[in-house]
Amino acid sequence: MATLVSELSYLDYFENAKLAARKRIAPERINEVLKAVAQAAITNTAFLLSQNQKDLDRMSPDDPKFDRLKLTADRIKSIAAEINNVAKLKSPLGRVLSRKTMPNGLHISKISVPLGVVGVIYEARPNVTFDVFALCFKTGNVCILKGGSDAEYSNKAILSIIREVLSEYLVDTNVVSLLPIERQAADALLNAIGYVDVLIPRGSQQLIDHVRRNSKVPVIETGAGIVHTYFDEYGDLAKGREIILNAKTRRVSVCNALDCLVVHCSRLRDLPKLVKPLGESGVVLYADETAYTILEGHYPENLLKQAESKHFGTEFLSMTLAVKIAESFEDALDHIATYGSKHSEAIISEDIPSIEAFLNDVDAAAVYVNASTAFTDGAQFGLGAEIGISTQKLHARGPMGLEELTSYKWLIKGNGQVRP
Repeated sequence: MATLVSELSYLDYFENAKLAARKRIAPERINEVLKAVAQAAITNTAFLLSQNQKDLDRMSPDDPKFDRLKLTADRIKSIAAEINNVAKLKSPLGRVLSRKTMPNGLHISKISVPLGVVGVIYEARPNVTFDVFALCFKTGNVCILKGGSDAEYSNKAILSIIREVLSEYLVDTNVVSLLPIERQAADALLNAIGYVDVLIPRGSQQLIDHVRRNSKVPVIETGAGIVHTYFDEYGDLAKGREIILNAKTRRVSVCNALDCLVVHCSRLRDLPKLVKPLGESGVVLYADETAYTILEGHYPENLLKQAESKHFGTEFLSMTLAVKIAESFEDALDHIATYGSKHSEAIISEDIPSIEAFLNDVDAAAVYVNASTAFTDGAQFGLGAEIGISTQKLHARGPMGLEELTSYKWLIKGNGQVRP
């Protein structure tokens, strides 16, 4: 196994990355390397699981981050499949975005190019190490990773596997690097002006806020997911039960998991039936006064709680869900606008005007109709994988795949023209 992490100064990491970003690798070689990394992940499953277990042993299973941290053989297979999917996708580099000839004869074109050196700060998500490398490598970018201490052993193991493959294919291993776990490394990355072109934080709102406030490097925010599903006056009960259950319970520790169910007041009679599968799955409900009154005696007593204001606008990352009764369609939209994080929002309805109004009026990166918000994912959107879910509006929004890791430059060709 390759050396896990060498002893370097922070400046060494940044300078090596900047130099690596200047080297161009043929698309065919990039795809060969990605396929080899995917196979290496499968081949080294036992090694990855043993290192991941060292991290798991230091975290309580009750911690919401535990599931995000955990690797399994099946999850490693899924990671490898996503890397192979990235390899199969067409490169977004060198695309001609526009082309024109000016009256003075200048030929001007705009083409897609890599962002350059991409820094990513993230918490207990070892799969991010693989995903970020694959997407950055495919797009000609270099990545500098700063993982959390919770995933220290997992991330070092993953980096060693990736770098071993890079060495075999005679590719500069500095196209991907992992900074030491100490906080000073993150601070250095936030201040790496002239070395890092863009910084992407992935993790809690606290982490994202810290990066946004302190970074001197441009930041693309991948915000926390405070996700709502609105069961409309015209919602189908059977569809609603399945969609809500899936959005809440498929995987509670991810950012697209449902946090708040909003129900139109005309459907109070259907509320117990709507949430019954949640009770059978052990979901704790924090219900507002009206919902609590309706559900009392119709939902497991130990799982039904009265909501406080703090429960709305909370990303639970657990088997917990807030329930809000809306007095009208407009009231539902107001609640979502007030407490949402512009990540993913859904409506369950059979009424076309309500659906169209929801699609047009809700401000979020992903807006759903009669489908689970669990689909907010780069692979599910056909992007191969994702580097994060951007909740901002500049440069990128929603799942960030290959295209979102590119910028552009202008090419101007002349024949002696000078400006008067």
